[in-house]
Amino acid sequence: MSRLDIQMLGTGSAFAKTYFNTNALFYTDRHTLLLDCGTTALLSMHQLGKSVNEIDAVLISHIHADHIGGLEEFAFQMKFVYNRKPKLFIHESLVNSLWESSLKGGLLQDECAALEDYFEVIPLQTGVNTELLPGFVVQAIHTEHIPNKLSYSFLINENFFYSADMRFNPELLEQLVQQGVQTIFHDCQLKPPGVVHTTLQELQSLPAYIQERIWLMHYDDSKPKDLNKEGVMRFAQQHKRYTF
Repeated sequence: MSRLDIQMLGTGSAFAKTYFNTNALFYTDRHTLLLDCGTTALLSMHQLGKSVNEIDAVLISHIHADHIGGLEEFAFQMKFVYNRKPKLFIHESLVNSLWESSLKGGLLQDECAALEDYFEVIPLQTGVNTELLPGFVVQAIHTEHIPNKLSYSFLINENFFYSADMRFNPELLEQLVQQGVQTIFHDCQLKPPGVVHTTLQELQSLPAYIQERIWLMHYDDSKPKDLNKEGVMRFAQQHKRYTF
């Protein structure tokens, strides 16, 4: 596989104001993909000096505002400023609800009556490897978050796991590491209880060989500068670009 870079547009929880929403840019050799487009995504891109016109594709994990709240502006800019229809990758189970429950109220116009009028919509299937861009292969994995609300995490290039919002699932993490996953970007709620998110305490219960692969994201504004001295996990930093 080719080199893969990730740059977090934000690393914060849904309510974080300091760290912005947990959304990410992935860079391959020639393309840029936006993973989730929350309320603060375009503001963060503006701070980095990046235009939405630099984005080749968008990948959506689930239907919450901190993950899709910026899609309305993104769609309008692409269509009416840059005259482009970007690729939108989203699990097949979420396509209808993204339009009907989230975007239709703002994007519906006489000449634009469907999600496909703004995006080239490419549905994903659970457990199927799909090359979204050259050198960027993704498998959608259903992970538990809110009861009765579908959410998906992503296995990327068979060695990188990016959780969306998910409850603690040590069996899945163990399985992924056994399959060869080297890097895990995992959401992290700093204080228990972990009702709909994995907590720091839960992640610290994992074996060291799993913890050493983990970068923490989706934390709240109370994030300490460092973990305790015994910790081997690291906090992902907003706007910093990492190469894997």
